Amino acid sequence: MTAKAKASATTIDPAEIERFAARAAEWWDPKGKFAPLHKLNPVRLAYIRECAAARFDRDAKALRPFAGLRLLDIGCGGGLLSEPMARMGFDVVAADAAEANVKTAMAHAADQGLDIDFRVSTAEEIASAGESFDVILNMEVIEHVSDVDLFFRTCASMIRPGGMMMMATLNRTMKAYALAVIGAEYVLGWLPRGTHDWRRFITPAEMRRLAGENGLKVKDLCGVSYFPLGDEWHRTADTGVNYMMCLERI
Repeated sequence: MTAKAKASATTIDPAEIERFAARAAEWWDPKGKFAPLHKLNPVRLAYIRECAAARFDRDAKALRPFAGLRLLDIGCGGGLLSEPMARMGFDVVAADAAEANVKTAMAHAADQGLDIDFRVSTAEEIASAGESFDVILNMEVIEHVSDVDLFFRTCASMIRPGGMMMMATLNRTMKAYALAVIGAEYVLGWLPRGTHDWRRFITPAEMRRLAGENGLKVKDLCGVSYFPLGDEWHRTADTGVNYMMCLERI
């Protein structure tokens, strides 16, 4: 690839950015179009806290256990993860390619009195500036990018020695197609139709390949499953639909 081609390479899918930007005002409505993320958030936060505490030998029960560590929340949306990360003590950079999302996130964080470095930016732009992080959150983002390999490689390049990346995405299985696409979008109406393209889902095996190619090792893999009886999400061993992965710099 020539230098010019590298400079113009991008992982941004304009249609995906427009789709989420159109719903930016609803990010913090727990009963709105992002309700599934609000219900999923406790599971995601517990997993991030647990994995980061183990990696950096911090007390997970402390009020601000991650003070002194720098974190990038890439594809931050409305800041549903950025805000609790800042409360945990991380120095947070929160980036999203959709300006409307970032404006919503900034306004909400300001109301909460949180100091977060919000940016309308991409992984490629941040990496090209030579920035690095102890932790990168890559949560429910990679299935929406135009070039998975480039996106993963770019994110991995910004992880400091001893650092880590947290991933959350959807598995490319028929079960995921039935539940996460047909069920969630067309039957239950949890998500607007067209939110997900099953062909872009990524298997854990593919994620392991990407990790190995980019100097990372898989420290943990777990599934996240919905339990309708309690209307709750829980961490499980079933990775057939949603899963989370903890990756560490080798």
